[in-house]
Amino acid sequence: MAEAERAAALRAVGGLIRAVPDFPSPGILFRDITPVLRDPAAMQAALRLHLDAVADLAGTIDRIVGVESRGFLFGMPIAHALEVGFVPARKPGKLPAETVTQAYALEYGEGTLHMHADAIEAGDRVLLVDDLLATGGTAGAAARLVQRLGGEVVASLFLIELPFLKGRERLAPLRVEALLSF
Repeated sequence: MAEAERAAALRAVGGLIRAVPDFPSPGILFRDITPVLRDPAAMQAALRLHLDAVADLAGTIDRIVGVESRGFLFGMPIAHALEVGFVPARKPGKLPAETVTQAYALEYGEGTLHMHADAIEAGDRVLLVDDLLATGGTAGAAARLVQRLGGEVVASLFLIELPFLKGRERLAPLRVEALLSF
C-alpha cells in the first residue's frame, strides 16, 4: 500500500472511532469501532490496512486466531484473504467440544479464554487478531493457548492500541502490529 493511500485510510478509519466514557465501567474510556463497521468504505479501508501490516506473512502462516468477539470481525476476512484457517478464542460456555482454558487479567477485571483442544496442530504458525490492544492480557492469554496446543504465534494484529497501558511491552518479544494509537 502506498504511503499516501495508507495515510488516507488511517484518517478515514481513525476518524470514525468514537470514545465512550465510563463503559463498561466507571473510569474506562471505551474505543467503539462500530461506526467503522457500518461504513462500507471504512471497513474496506480497515481490512486493507490489516492485510498491508502483515503482507510479509502471506504464505507463511497456517491459522488466524480471532479473539472474541471483535477479533472475529477482522480475523475471518483476513483468514479468507490469506487462505488460511480461522480459530475462535472464546469466552466460557461458547464452544461445544473439548477445550483448553486460560485465565487472564483485563484493564477492568478478569477473564477466561477457551479454544477447542484440536484447533491448533503442533507446528502451526499463527497470527492473533483482535480489535484493541490495551494491557495485553487477552492477547497474552490467546498466545498461551496457542502455545499450549503446540503452535507458534508469529505476530499479533490490532486495529487500535492504547500505548499508555503498555500491552505491547507485556507481549514482548511477540511481534505487535497496531494500526491506530489512542
